[in-house]
Amino acid sequence: MYVFLPSTLPALAAVLDEGRVPAPAAFAADTDDEEAEYEAMYAAAEESLRLLAADPSAPRRRVVLVANLADHLVEEESRESPDVVRVRITGGSIPRKRLASAHIDDEAAAPDIARAATDPSSTAADAHELMWYALQELPHLLTPRP
Repeated sequence: MYVFLPSTLPALAAVLDEGRVPAPAAFAADTDDEEAEYEAMYAAAEESLRLLAADPSAPRRRVVLVANLADHLVEEESRESPDVVRVRITGGSIPRKRLASAHIDDEAAAPDIARAATDPSSTAADAHELMWYALQELPHLLTPRP
């Protein structure tokens, strides 16, 4: 089962350093439907906005990590929509090796993401699609460009 974990760039750096993903909030599709997975990913992106609001020093880019977990490690906590559930991860964290990919806003989205993080009623983030990254690309995202 694919589980979508909200994060931020500083938290992603910690994941890469520590080898584990803390999972206080996570989302999953209640079906194998691609549209439901897309909804679960964007539910995690909304939670990422709340994480950004709590960390004003974090770059204004939503981060959603995707983990592939066995069903028995995931417990439904509440229903977000007909096809999306908030889940609890057994053990509370996920080993890095279980990560499948990441979805992150482009740098150009930062002004709109900043607006959305400070104003929960804002639709500024809605115009931006998250970009897909393979795991081996993630360290390069965190390295400042010259």
